[in-house]
Amino acid sequence: MDALLRNFFNLEVFQQVLPFLLQGLLTTIGLSALVIPLGLAGGLFVALVATQTESRLVRILIAIYVDVFRALPPLVLLIFIYFGFPFLGIDMPKLFAVALGFLLNNASYYGEIFRAGLLAVPQGQMEAARSTGLSRLQALTYVVVPQATRNVLPDLIGNSIEVVKLTTLASVVALPELLRVARDAQSLLYNPSPIVLAALIYLALLWPLVRLLSRLEHKNMVVRH
Repeated sequence: MDALLRNFFNLEVFQQVLPFLLQGLLTTIGLSALVIPLGLAGGLFVALVATQTESRLVRILIAIYVDVFRALPPLVLLIFIYFGFPFLGIDMPKLFAVALGFLLNNASYYGEIFRAGLLAVPQGQMEAARSTGLSRLQALTYVVVPQATRNVLPDLIGNSIEVVKLTTLASVVALPELLRVARDAQSLLYNPSPIVLAALIYLALLWPLVRLLSRLEHKNMVVRH
């Protein structure tokens, strides 16, 4: 037991590395605050195009995009963007590469969630909104999309939790997010306690969202029954 505590729950190491891990946490929070809204906006755009267009070709292209980027590992995508694009003469900052990679990946997942929400809104809602004098865009903005978002809010929150955890992939382009800082500290101290502390910080960060998600899912189950 002493060896376990010394190697994984070393309080002296915790105290030593905590300031550095908190800096990494700020980077993680900043990345999440960037890529989650981008993914939500991109996913909503994908869902609206998929559900509102009358072009079969456009729907096929959207389906291909969604399938490809849901199947492609985000780590591979990020490596290709950051390390591959320079061979095409396109150099981009680390943060821009991460934002683009997450946008392409997250928009495919958020898009499917939003699409399910939009399809769950009765067609009569659009017709009723249009009958009051609203344009199609206004009806979507003020009537359909809010209802669709409410329908799939637990799924949106659940996916956002996964996105926060996926920000650890930014370490592949040397962005100093929380897990990378912890791994660097581990390699310097030859002790895995920084990794355990990083996990505890992730737990403290995401636990409120997990509880909120559980409450929303329970509420939806009660409403359906």
